[in-house]
Amino acid sequence: MKITRVTSHVLRYDMPERLGYSQQYYAQRTAHLIEVETDDGVTGWGECFGPGTIALANKAIVERVIAPMIVGMDPMDRDVIWHKVYNLMRDHGQKGMPLQSLSGVDIALWDIAGKVVNLPLHKLIGGAHRTSVPCYGYGMMLREESVAALADRFTDEAAAIKDAGFAATKMKVGFGPKPDVRLCEAVRKGIGDDFRFMVDANHAYTTSDAFYVGRALEELDAYWFEEPIAPEDLDGYRELRAGLSVNISGGEAEFNRWGWRAILENRGLDIAQPEVCALGGVSEYLRVLALCHAHFTPVINHVWGSAIAVATNLQLLAAMPPLPGGLHPWEPMLEFDTTDNKFRDQLLTQPLDIQGQVKANAGRVAIPGGPGIGVQPDREFIKHYTWDA
Repeated sequence: MKITRVTSHVLRYDMPERLGYSQQYYAQRTAHLIEVETDDGVTGWGECFGPGTIALANKAIVERVIAPMIVGMDPMDRDVIWHKVYNLMRDHGQKGMPLQSLSGVDIALWDIAGKVVNLPLHKLIGGAHRTSVPCYGYGMMLREESVAALADRFTDEAAAIKDAGFAATKMKVGFGPKPDVRLCEAVRKGIGDDFRFMVDANHAYTTSDAFYVGRALEELDAYWFEEPIAPEDLDGYRELRAGLSVNISGGEAEFNRWGWRAILENRGLDIAQPEVCALGGVSEYLRVLALCHAHFTPVINHVWGSAIAVATNLQLLAAMPPLPGGLHPWEPMLEFDTTDNKFRDQLLTQPLDIQGQVKANAGRVAIPGGPGIGVQPDREFIKHYTWDA
């Protein structure tokens, strides 16, 4: 079996409202899917992390840099392909867009492998430690309105996410320490005292400002404080973890095993959040997961994107060993964006229906049992939303 073609599908549509996080506002939803075809007729699907015009840049890397390196190779030689591509691109970037691009291709190769042997991805990895996972709903995105109005909105939205059945919720911050604390208080008001919530700063703060917000989160009993400071500031992460009782989480902006080794040896994270569609795909994710567990750092995957990303992460969460083991072990969760996303809800020939599963199954989502990543995208849907840039 040989790889015959590698295709990028960048999708886009206008969102019903303009949303934001600490770095920017956006009015369009995008997704970057990878299709790898073979001469045996087996096709694999993957996804590259990276929104907007980043996806267009990654499309060029996939089709003009990576594809010529691997067309004609055996798609079952995943590790050989991974290291060939990484080594040939190493001089031009060991992180960022080259790794995002490689990630989508690698996921597609794992999808092919599962289809060849007619087994789901979690079986290829070693089996399922769980047949379903709890799911948390994130929302409370920033909007261009007053903090007072946004606080009222956040209270209602947080309550709605709880009422929808999710196991926990996560909010965005980014207006500055004092207004952000007000927004956090509004979310706690909406969900009550006993429901788990998390706060994502998308690296908006200096270390001193992060301490200010973090101390407020201690009082509000937040579960974790995500990406409080710049991902490059490893010393700052170590200081925050040592000085705050709220869990410090992060890692979505880190790439490959070497970047993750530095984070973990630094001891700056309570919870690691690798992004499989960015750090190097399933092949590299498994190495990063092993590093995290070798440092006794629990993992809750970062999930952003289409149904391809969601399905891939469900497979990985199923195969994640408990850390530590026990009668009632610590358990990972699936991250789920509750805002409008057609590429998650309508992409597949058989939708995952995460929201429906959450409501019906006490906040839990089943692991797909089909071969590979377990889902199949609708080609007509892809054709309709393809971004012809």
